Amino acid sequence: MYEQIKLPYDEGALAPVINKETVETHYGKHHATYTTNLNAAIEKAGIDPAKPIEDVLADLDSISDPATRTAVLNNGGGFYNHNVYFEQLKAPSEGNAPTGKIKDAIDAEFGSFDAFKEKMSALAVSQFGSGWAWLSADKDGKLYLSQSANQENPITKKTGHKPLLTIDVWEHAYYLDYKNLRAKYVDEIWKLIDWDVVNKRYA
Repeated sequence: MYEQIKLPYDEGALAPVINKETVETHYGKHHATYTTNLNAAIEKAGIDPAKPIEDVLADLDSISDPATRTAVLNNGGGFYNHNVYFEQLKAPSEGNAPTGKIKDAIDAEFGSFDAFKEKMSALAVSQFGSGWAWLSADKDGKLYLSQSANQENPITKKTGHKPLLTIDVWEHAYYLDYKNLRAKYVDEIWKLIDWDVVNKRYA
């Protein structure tokens, strides 16, 4: 049975960038619902609930029934994407920036953290409708930026890349705090990124 990650911080710890009410709704309701619905879809599909969710999402074509496959994609993607998102956040810090190997990789691939941040932010802001912006890496450590709609991600798109960092641009991620100002939310969320978590994923 799949379970939500436990938040590594108090629900109010991300304020004022993301306030407690948003976390309570986003994590406590949206993510919880994806988790419940995923478990139901997995059972219907006859998939071992002990199978890593990454493996499930990489092998969606093995689910023969189209409706069940869609349910696993939508709810499995929602479950996994939100786990990635919530785990990577921490209390806000001005001047927050990457350190360690991920900093070196970002500098090598994009020239600087500022250049990287500008490109990833642009993907997040320009994603039409609901979706995500991603930083991921291939098996050799090369970094890639991408965006995905709804609950897709680099795994469901069969890129072979491992997600390292994501920005959730579904409206429920920011609307209580920023209304229609998605760009403001994207600009502020960089204060919350826990680069220690991103480094562990990259390692």
